Amino acid sequence: MTSWIKAIWHDESAATAVEYGLIAAVLVIGLIGSLVFFASSTIGMWDGVSTRTQNAVEKKN
Repeated sequence: MTSWIKAIWHDESAATAVEYGLIAAVLVIGLIGSLVFFASSTIGMWDGVSTRTQNAVEKKN
């Protein structure tokens, strides 16, 4: 049994896949974090554009 545990402990055949998975997870977390961070400023920008457009249309009429 101990030889089986040692064999699993020293097996590095899936290490690359695990590393790529961790890199992908970090990238996804960073992407979600940046989307959350920039969402409110982007919404505010488009709300401002909408308000200015509505005001311009109302002035023209």
